[in-house]
Amino acid sequence: MQLSQNPINKTLEKQLGQMFYQVLAEIDSLDELKTIFNDVLTDGERIAVLKRLGIALYLDKGRSYEDVKNNIKVSSATIATVAENLGNPGWQEMIKRIKAEEWANEWTDKITGGIKKIFK
Repeated sequence: MQLSQNPINKTLEKQLGQMFYQVLAEIDSLDELKTIFNDVLTDGERIAVLKRLGIALYLDKGRSYEDVKNNIKVSSATIATVAENLGNPGWQEMIKRIKAEEWANEWTDKITGGIKKIFK
């Protein structure tokens, strides 16, 4: 994935960014979001984002660089870049939401299992 060395006009960048984030904020479904990202991002860009997310989650769980490197197939430099940014609000929000979803799923499974036992 190579970025152009030609800078975009800052005003235009701001306007395009505003439009992009507004579109994302208005998306109603996971399927719609997947469709947009699959069309807007190349496979390489999408995989790069997913790998960074994987690195962040592994590091948040206290896994070693070596473990991250072996499982996600990334360099130590990429891990270090993500690690440097893990304290930033965007990463914190992403991790918080994923943990909340994992917690909710875990408790849903426990409650469902308990109800099934009661009504057997």
